[in-house]
Amino acid sequence: MKRMLKIFLYGFVVCSVVAGAFCYRIHRLQEGIAGRILRFHVIANSDSRGDQELKLKVRDRIGEFLGGELDGVMDLEECEDVVTGYLGEIEKCAKDVISEEGFDYGVRAMVQDSEFPEKTYGSFTFPGGVYRALRVVIGDGDGKNWWCVMYPNLCFANSVYEVVDEESDEKLRAALTKEDYEEMLAEGKLRVGFKYLGLFR
Repeated sequence: MKRMLKIFLYGFVVCSVVAGAFCYRIHRLQEGIAGRILRFHVIANSDSRGDQELKLKVRDRIGEFLGGELDGVMDLEECEDVVTGYLGEIEKCAKDVISEEGFDYGVRAMVQDSEFPEKTYGSFTFPGGVYRALRVVIGDGDGKNWWCVMYPNLCFANSVYEVVDEESDEKLRAALTKEDYEEMLAEGKLRVGFKYLGLFR
């Protein structure tokens, strides 16, 4: 019995050390990524079918507008400056779509730090944490959200959403450190492994 208890305690200690090291690694990765990207976040009024469809139409209209304005942007600071300077126009794009679709929701556009959950985008897993983002909130903002990476520009390349093509992959590789880029690719596989071991949700 004592031997079994020792084995259990040893296993618990090993798992705790591994889990702690993993959590530290993810936290470090998140902070490294957050300092090098700007996200684009659209939040629907509710989870009703109509509100969710409206969210995507608002996304597309803003994407059409910003895609041209951000063409040629060379760094994160310039990207945020451009987006901040166009917040009024971004809200107008959203309001026009909302009106065209027969709704009367208000809309707010802002650039701010926001808490995001872990999310896989193409082949990359972005750890949960605080990221700088353009947030567009429709109505009450109680519905499911949509997001992508605005800088480096993965949102509007070839009008493809939530797909990291070869061109977008190169932009992300250039924006991040080599270590962070490689860890993001590996992150999804590591999560699967730890979930299988029962260490994470």
